[in-house]
Amino acid sequence: MRGGRESGNPADDQWSSRIGLTVNGGGHDLTLDNRTTLLDALRERLGLTGSKKGCDHGQCGSCTVLLDGRRVKSCLILAVTLDGREVTTVEGLAGPDGLSPLQAAFVAHDAFQCGYCTPGQLCSARGMLDEVTRDWPSAVTGDLDGPVELTDAEVRERMSGNLCRCAAYPNIVTAIRAAAAAR
Repeated sequence: MRGGRESGNPADDQWSSRIGLTVNGGGHDLTLDNRTTLLDALRERLGLTGSKKGCDHGQCGSCTVLLDGRRVKSCLILAVTLDGREVTTVEGLAGPDGLSPLQAAFVAHDAFQCGYCTPGQLCSARGMLDEVTRDWPSAVTGDLDGPVELTDAEVRERMSGNLCRCAAYPNIVTAIRAAAAAR
């Protein structure tokens, strides 16, 4: 086989690359097969299993993380394209004193059932709230010249890329709006 595959050492393999990632504030140097997705690198190489593999096609949102502060579907991004970038997973949302206000709002408003989609919902909500703070409009934003008003419709539109099979949507919307009001 070519590129050292027979040795089993990925560092000797021409099909692998070395990258440096900052994940949840910590630096990581990784040698990865060039086909490895960010989701697989997080789960299998770094042991961060909060982000879930749901559909593996970017349709369900259970793998959502923040990449340089913006939400992305980690199952769709090749990890080797992210050298030098910063990733925040659900494990990185909490502060040193416990749950973040957003996580606490999800608990207080029962915004989860089975919990499978919750990590992606939380990361997407964190990214969405940052977009609203920057007054980035969505498809349903009424006034493109003024500040974004965080209505139920606005939250539902912005969270539409994250599915919940248990149908906890009303509580998710309530939790996000509560966290936004507490900011």
